[in-house]
Amino acid sequence: MTLKEAIAGQEYVIRKIDTDDEELNAFLFSLGCYSGETITVVSHLKGGCVVSIKDARYNIDNQLAEAILI
Repeated sequence: MTLKEAIAGQEYVIRKIDTDDEELNAFLFSLGCYSGETITVVSHLKGGCVVSIKDARYNIDNQLAEAILI
């Protein structure tokens, strides 16, 4: 299941980041978004969703949300 399909308010564990873009992978890693880390979808928006990672909130677009497998 991707992050885009996640239920708001539930905590999930990231299983995999499905991207071949090393720059994007490094950026997500710097946010604390990597395999084994917990992530919570705070809310879904029209163009993406708001997530909570390590007590910080980020707004990510739908394309990125589809690359994060939970």
